[in-house]
Amino acid sequence: MNANPDVQPSAVSVIMPVLNEERHLHGAVRAILAQEYAGEMEVVIALGPSTDRTDEIAAQLVAEDSRVVTVPNPTGRTPAALNAAIKASRHPIVVRVDGHGILSPNYIATAVRLLEETGAQNVGGIMHAEGENDWEHAVAAAMTSKIGVGNAAFHTGGAAQQAETVYLGVFRREALEQQGGYNEEFIRAQDWELNFRIREAGGLIWFSPELKVSYRPRPSVKALAKQYKDYGRWRHVVARYHSGSINLRYLAPPTAVCAIAAGLVAGALVTPWALVIPGGYLAAIVAGSVPAGKGLPLKARLQIPVALATMHMSWGYGFLTSPRALARKVIASRRPAVLSES
Repeated sequence: MNANPDVQPSAVSVIMPVLNEERHLHGAVRAILAQEYAGEMEVVIALGPSTDRTDEIAAQLVAEDSRVVTVPNPTGRTPAALNAAIKASRHPIVVRVDGHGILSPNYIATAVRLLEETGAQNVGGIMHAEGENDWEHAVAAAMTSKIGVGNAAFHTGGAAQQAETVYLGVFRREALEQQGGYNEEFIRAQDWELNFRIREAGGLIWFSPELKVSYRPRPSVKALAKQYKDYGRWRHVVARYHSGSINLRYLAPPTAVCAIAAGLVAGALVTPWALVIPGGYLAAIVAGSVPAGKGLPLKARLQIPVALATMHMSWGYGFLTSPRALARKVIASRRPAVLSES
């Protein structure tokens, strides 16, 4: 990574917000500790009030490796966990990882190199969704297809370039401290919101397909619907809080929800021809699921339209029903977090 082999790579702090992650936590941390990186490393796990074996597994990881430490996150909220972990960490490079994310073997080395090469404040790559059963395979296919998520490079890939936001992220600590960390009022969309502030301050956010994190999708329709409803709800809060931060891609799901609802009502009360709108949407997602499901088992391919409709409709519904009071609460309570004792 370094032209001069005598120069020690930058020390990195890996921060993990964790809540009910007994299924994936051990594998996620082991993938961090096994990174092909010569620099000093620490892993700070912020533990929320889990109801499964997460705390027990975290304690085992701490006992096995002195590089792993834990800090409490009584609220269970992701941005509070991230800020607690940042404050407890020590190193100039901060790597965000989720408890269900698996880093590729050279992820940290590549990210540190890209920070040096680009001068970026934050670099990130591809959210590589991978399932472990037919439903999760279907969701993974939907989440990595353009019909599912539009042209978001961190889902579908693309050329290395400047970006609005990236998945997770590898930050320069000074950028986090300058911004006061994550806004803890953003239960979701906190990454997008932080990256917006970094960009507004003149910082560069950089996407590279060299960086890949394996992601485990939600295990049921209900869990996926809640996830995407929350995404839509909080993305609307970002749009209200930061004017000019919305674009047409984010308006597609709420527009689809309105059009389909109008088509169904008009089809029932006015003319059957109005059913062309929901029928056309159904035909589009069925057709789009064919290339998305290439190579998957039949049971997984058949569930891709369900995953697509769940993602689109839930995101759109969340966006449309996002209460204005959330934005007022965010604005009223926004105070920079204290991330450093200095």
